[in-house]
Amino acid sequence: MGKWTRRGFITAGVLGGSALIIGVAIRPGNRATALSGLTTEGSESLINAWVKIDADNKVTAIVPHSEMGQGAQTALTQMLADELDANWEDVSFMEAPAEDEYANWALGKGFVLGDTPIPKIFAGSVDGLFIQVSKAMHLQITGGSLSIRSTGVYGMRVAGAAAKEVLKEAAAKEWNVKTSELTTDKGIIKHKASGKEAPYANFAVAAGHISAPRSPILKSPDQFTIMGKSKPRLDIPSKVDGSAMFGVDVVVDNMKIASIAAAPVFGAKLEKVDTSDAKKMPGVVKIIELENAVAVVAEGYWQATQALAATKITWSKTDNDQLNSDAIYKQFDDAIIGALEKGETNTDISTGDSDSALKQGKVISRKYRVPYLAHACMEPMNAVASVANGKCEVWTGTQNPLGCKYDLAAALDIDASNVTVNNYFMGGGFGRRSIADTAIQAALISKALGAPVKLIWSREEDTQHDHYRPAVVSHFQAALDEESLPTAWLNQYVDKHEPVEAPYIPYSIDNQQISYVDSPTHIPFGPWRSVDHSQHGFFTESFIDELAIEAKEDPYHFRQKLLSHHPRHLKVLDLAAERSDWGRPLGKHQGRGISLQASFGSIVAEVVEVSLIEGKIKVDRVVVAVDAGFAVSPDGLTAQMESGVIYGLTAALYGDVEIEAGKVKQSNFDDYPMVRMSDSPVIETHIINSMESWGGAGEPGTPGTAPALANAIFDATGTRVRKLPVSNYDFNIEFIEQNEV
Repeated sequence: MGKWTRRGFITAGVLGGSALIIGVAIRPGNRATALSGLTTEGSESLINAWVKIDADNKVTAIVPHSEMGQGAQTALTQMLADELDANWEDVSFMEAPAEDEYANWALGKGFVLGDTPIPKIFAGSVDGLFIQVSKAMHLQITGGSLSIRSTGVYGMRVAGAAAKEVLKEAAAKEWNVKTSELTTDKGIIKHKASGKEAPYANFAVAAGHISAPRSPILKSPDQFTIMGKSKPRLDIPSKVDGSAMFGVDVVVDNMKIASIAAAPVFGAKLEKVDTSDAKKMPGVVKIIELENAVAVVAEGYWQATQALAATKITWSKTDNDQLNSDAIYKQFDDAIIGALEKGETNTDISTGDSDSALKQGKVISRKYRVPYLAHACMEPMNAVASVANGKCEVWTGTQNPLGCKYDLAAALDIDASNVTVNNYFMGGGFGRRSIADTAIQAALISKALGAPVKLIWSREEDTQHDHYRPAVVSHFQAALDEESLPTAWLNQYVDKHEPVEAPYIPYSIDNQQISYVDSPTHIPFGPWRSVDHSQHGFFTESFIDELAIEAKEDPYHFRQKLLSHHPRHLKVLDLAAERSDWGRPLGKHQGRGISLQASFGSIVAEVVEVSLIEGKIKVDRVVVAVDAGFAVSPDGLTAQMESGVIYGLTAALYGDVEIEAGKVKQSNFDDYPMVRMSDSPVIETHIINSMESWGGAGEPGTPGTAPALANAIFDATGTRVRKLPVSNYDFNIEFIEQNEV
């Protein structure tokens, strides 16, 4: 890893002319040579930096995260600008290029170390280590709700504060005053005693020669002027006026259009193709065979799709050609039961003596399951690729530009230095666009064609060849003592992914046994908004609700009793109950349900209100209470809670990817529906700024929605939803009313 210098944490360098670049956690020496190919405009040079100041005193935050509607780029820019004391009107952002020098070390550091204090003497070495690790992992991903709580806290704030310090030092030298006598405000450095003041730009060149502090002093919350404010998102104007570029908008010279069909059963291979009819169709350029897919390249998308439909394809047989969803769920149940009988489960948590507690209390047993889910991004998968002369250039929307670059290099068997990835806005990501499969297909097609190609997946291809949120089955047992308090909590489920804490509960139950078994299937899976929290949130918050009913307790008050050791959780729960007016009588066939879920550093409680109308469930209102430590952008946090709720409602009400004859049955929005605007409930968000460790926003709103909905449905109908989606249930009003009588 080379010899570390005292400048290993933060260093500065000069741009040609009069612009300053501040880099965070840079390796020894001046990096201008290593980064000479990474330019923005004109003569500007990048030195592995996250903030630059030009001659006009304009500040640009260089953000190592993608924009897919979540507003992270603006919030990160706020964090940097605030610590820099920049004038917000002079601030903009650019996305970091997909290059090794922009591997996101701060994300890795935040994820691994969090708030662990690092002695100043080791700061450079620790950050240098994370630089090397992030490069080796090609880490530039946007996901895990890590943008603010990792990159922002450990990267952008530090970069802004360090830039301010070297600018002040440069000004002090020029004015022959003490640095401590200088103040900064809105991009201006001032010396009160002499009356001197000047913009940051005046000191950019000199500041670039000053070694920046390893651990600059960061502002306290009472000093924030930009953080904590709902600033207009910087990506919105271009989306409103139509100038914003998404991956599907890209056009390059001599580009052709491709449509693709992959093997319907995952794992099948291409056996033979009859292209006799398709080749005769107008506009068809070439039909290209891949290992497990066929692509038709044409002058236009309609021509490509029509020719693809006319192409007769034979796929190889697989062992899964007769597999269906029922068989998969049976496999899961059998795996759990068999592992328990043999004592072969993998332990997550084991505290106390659950077996003894079960023998001494009232035992409640329940089973829950959730299906596979597609991501259903509004913008289908797409990529433009040009492969020629041993080089590859791709234009797409990706959550992991640097990872995409290396995946393309591996697929094409070329060096990563010969791959360029141009990233664009995304019409939804939710984890799906962290996988480079579409870009790789486009590159392989371009290579075979010898010309640039835009590959657009049809909605059917997008639905049937996703990397799905896994289906999961989860079994529970609990014991209630004579006071109807739970003394044991046993949970066994299939297939542990991440994050590890997803099945854990905050409730004070002495005896806990949480374990899992592996039960793989042939269905490809990938990250889906809130990952394993989306399944386990439904399981655990449904089961705790059922325990409350068995204990003849109000579900909210039952949770209260079990949160004495978690005052932060309790405060969030109480706020949700208060703002929803919990306990207010509801009308006939109306219900209210509550949930509590900690995920991605944030705590969220949700109260859902529903009505049963003509046998159908209508979601009327959702009240959200969230503690993310601190809301960098309150409006942005609110928007993400609303987005998470809608995504969670769609999944809970309708989401169901069924497997039939080994392949995905659903194909489009007619059989994989979304919550429409006309069906959206009123959503109210209430924020707690506890100033605890800052948490994420993009995902924590989703896990609690399904259980709060299911609990509300029980309250309204007496029917307990233990298998999602809700649309599979028949809520017969006459039957319900007879039971009420």
